[in-house]
Amino acid sequence: MTSHSEIKAPLSAALGTLKPGHGGVLASFDADGHLLADDMIDRLREMGFSEGLNVEFLHQSLFGKDPIVVRVGSMTVALRRREANLIRVKLA
Repeated sequence: MTSHSEIKAPLSAALGTLKPGHGGVLASFDADGHLLADDMIDRLREMGFSEGLNVEFLHQSLFGKDPIVVRVGSMTVALRRREANLIRVKLA
């Protein structure tokens, strides 16, 4: 049996799986076989997303939970959850 002190949180997670108010540092992009993921990752990079930036999940829509609003560095952006799931965040 493990004690509560031995249970560890994951070191990273997809941005789209976080809850509002949580965040960390953009660690990487993960295409993981998604259709058109490479194009979307290129688009995110062109928008200013890059490794090492602070990322915070700010808000999600009340209906359907899409889109979500995130802060990346100093910019605030609305994304579809499937786009946000391409972004791996090292949890704070």
